[in-house]
Amino acid sequence: MNKKHKGRTRAQESSNAIERMYITMRHLFNRGFYKPMGVSGETLRETLLLLRPEIYGSIAEEKAELYGLLYVIDRLPQGIEECRFINLTSDEGYGSSHFEVIIPPKRRRNCYRIDEEQMNIEITRGRSEIYDILTHLTFLFIESHKISKRVLINDKGNTTRDWVKLEKAVLSGKELSQKEREIAITHIANILGRTFEELFEIYSSFATKKQPERLLHIVYWLGKLAIDEVVNITKRIVTFSPVLRERLGHHIHGEIWSNTIKETLIKNNLLKRPIHIISANLHSVMNVFYAPKSLKALVAKKEIFEVYQNLSKNSNEALRKKVTQEALKDGMIYIKDKSGTNIDVQIFDTSKIDFSSTDLKIQKKSEDSENPVIFVMDYAFGEQAYETIDELLKPYGNKSSKTHLNIESISIMGKAGILEGGKGDIMIPSAHIFEGTADNYPFKNELNKDDFENQGVNVCQGTMVTVLGT
Repeated sequence: MNKKHKGRTRAQESSNAIERMYITMRHLFNRGFYKPMGVSGETLRETLLLLRPEIYGSIAEEKAELYGLLYVIDRLPQGIEECRFINLTSDEGYGSSHFEVIIPPKRRRNCYRIDEEQMNIEITRGRSEIYDILTHLTFLFIESHKISKRVLINDKGNTTRDWVKLEKAVLSGKELSQKEREIAITHIANILGRTFEELFEIYSSFATKKQPERLLHIVYWLGKLAIDEVVNITKRIVTFSPVLRERLGHHIHGEIWSNTIKETLIKNNLLKRPIHIISANLHSVMNVFYAPKSLKALVAKKEIFEVYQNLSKNSNEALRKKVTQEALKDGMIYIKDKSGTNIDVQIFDTSKIDFSSTDLKIQKKSEDSENPVIFVMDYAFGEQAYETIDELLKPYGNKSSKTHLNIESISIMGKAGILEGGKGDIMIPSAHIFEGTADNYPFKNELNKDDFENQGVNVCQGTMVTVLGT
């Protein structure tokens, strides 16, 4: 009887690609450096093209991926497209130097432009942050070589007319008129293999106050460095500093973070109270507790969920400030991070909160000591989540007098994954990818689809696909 060998499923291919990517990244890190578009970066490029994560869109196609580029650029330091040398470091004292700190808008990490060719990125969140940066850089460099392929006419470095015109517009350094901008967009549309309409639509999303023509700048420098790699064999290089390689895996930042929190709990006589930990953004819980009281006039006119939506917009800074001021006056303690974890914390003493003004049906205990403390920590990042929680759960004090925290629950609001849903939908995962370390604690999700029915929001439940390092 002939046995039929079935081809591997997409899930099997993806699992294998994630494992190869994980092993490759660890190897490159231990080695100390690698060339992303050279032989050493080949496995990362191959596995990323095989995985084709949703955030990187059309990475495997010839045309450039615009929304993936925007996603990545928002999470990497401004100017990185110009740098041939990218150095990942530990917290090594650059903060007290003359170098200006650059913080990406969508990922809080300290970065420093050392000179025209070098960018240093500070790693304080463990291996997951390294994976995150390396996958983003791999995407960026794959896209840069798509540009060089479309503009190079021969191996001597001669380029197309579109590239010459783009170079002229970028190197002039001036803000363009509407007519000049549309001419430049026409040229980069040809270079990227996209329509004028697609480029025009996304153009302003890349712009900053200081750099209104930033998309032109990014495309030019990505292409320029890729052309240099192809024509002059001047490869871009990613290095890992010796101090980073030595410190990685030691809970340096997590321990400082945890001790600051425990000292704050002691100072406010909250250490022995029942504690509920929530990992989420730093406005959700605060808004639920304090928005109805601090924004009475607005709540009287609008649905409470509409008020919450308004508060989540950056443009409503004045409203946010009112809620924060009410919170700080009425039971909330705010701890701004100074440990390097980039995880700020809010501590809510529920004995001091007036729940009668909220839509929560909460009956407070008569004894203050029995009312719980709600501990909200900003999103931890991958391996960093293990480090910070591991340190927080350790007893506080010396050998002779140790105090254990009375942790009653841990709730995690995550967002880095997709099912069949879209942005803004509620996603309830039922699967977990093990990244290869022992620091995994899988547990059954206590929430299910029925908990969120008839709330006017689309709910998806099932296995979740997430990118390594996210």
